[in-house]
Amino acid sequence: MSLMTVAQVAEFLGVQDVRVERLERESLLISADKDASGNPLFEKDAVEKYKVLAERLGGI
Repeated sequence: MSLMTVAQVAEFLGVQDVRVERLERESLLISADKDASGNPLFEKDAVEKYKVLAERLGGI
């Protein structure tokens, strides 16, 4: 299981960090864990699946 930080997810999706945090708050992108500072960490597979789904629905 490969975990990604908010910044890594934002770069992968091509959005700002605040957008990733909002997606997590709204349960559209589920975090797998939290780091020592309490920031969400995401599974790489889940992020890739979210990107595919979002692109099919018209964009991120």
